[in-house]
Amino acid sequence: MGAAALALVIANSPLAESYHKVLHSHVGPLTVHYWIADALMAVFFLLVGLEVKREWYDGQLSTPAARRLPMIAAAAGMAVPALVYKLGTGFNPTLSSGWAIPAATDIAFALGVLALLGGRVPASIKLLLVTIAIIDDIGAVAIIALFYTSDLSVPALAASAIIVSIMAAMTMFGIRKLWPFLLGFVLLWIAVFQSGVHATIAGVLAALTIPLGKGEPYSPLKKLEHRVHPYVMFGIVPVFGFASAGVTFPGAEALLDPLPVGIALGLLFGKQAGVFGAVWIADRTGVAPKPQSLRWAHIYGASLLCGIGFTMSLFIGDLAFGDPLLVEEAKIGTLAGSLASGILGFAVLKCTKPIISTHYEVDEAEEVFGEDADEDPTVCRARQFTD
Repeated sequence: MGAAALALVIANSPLAESYHKVLHSHVGPLTVHYWIADALMAVFFLLVGLEVKREWYDGQLSTPAARRLPMIAAAAGMAVPALVYKLGTGFNPTLSSGWAIPAATDIAFALGVLALLGGRVPASIKLLLVTIAIIDDIGAVAIIALFYTSDLSVPALAASAIIVSIMAAMTMFGIRKLWPFLLGFVLLWIAVFQSGVHATIAGVLAALTIPLGKGEPYSPLKKLEHRVHPYVMFGIVPVFGFASAGVTFPGAEALLDPLPVGIALGLLFGKQAGVFGAVWIADRTGVAPKPQSLRWAHIYGASLLCGIGFTMSLFIGDLAFGDPLLVEEAKIGTLAGSLASGILGFAVLKCTKPIISTHYEVDEAEEVFGEDADEDPTVCRARQFTD
């Protein structure tokens, strides 16, 4: 958040020209911006792939029952914002390629808002939000691979397939060292970069080949995830935010252009309508009941937080448009929709008290309500039930 704010300040200051000059200067074959968007973000997607594989086979999404509700919510949370974007842009064919920008959720920023709320947020809402975002990431990766590719190179695609096959074979033959997989990741990135498919997809493909070791606390995948995570979250994501969020504030008229309006509406209204509506329908029809420990206000607050689309939305915005002016407008819409979603989601969850039932321990109740525990009637009732 600080990196994005700093980029906005610099881009609207006398340093703006230097900021853009550095981003577009060449380091070897690519500009600084492309090294960040294509190479560093491939490591970001490597982490996404590691998390998805671990959760799917050995975590919160390891059973069909656990997957059902977040899958329904995530699917609707991608489809409805895309429709709202289309409506907001008046189905303008020039802007049609930006339909996926409001479909993504930034899990790091959403969890950051939840962290500010502390113990007032039930653990189950964090679990639901994380699982929705993980499935959302799978969808975003698929969208990038299918809809945002340039002309394809068959030899490079064949080389990519061979490298992935070799990495998968290494897992089958019991190789546990990480360096062969990391070397394969670098070679795969080069091949995918040459193929016309966006190079960041190499991160996800590489992650899927690394041994999970189901039930093992120190498997190669979990070791790599643990090691990479701080570099991605405290290095790559802020660097990407700094490189991508630096837009010059336009006049009031430009803020009302169809593109930023469509993206902002998609994130703010499309996400909450899709996620909350899907959970409500799934619960009412009995297809996938909501967690009993959550009020509907919790679900609504989480649905709002799903509208924070910062990292992935900015990334897709860069891929969607060739016109730099449209890229800038896409960033403005992303920042506006994400900021509004974050503030409103925080406010709703801040004003919503958790449900305390008879099976809660008193100390858990006191931890939830903090300093107000002695005065809160629900804590008193929990003490009576426990006694």
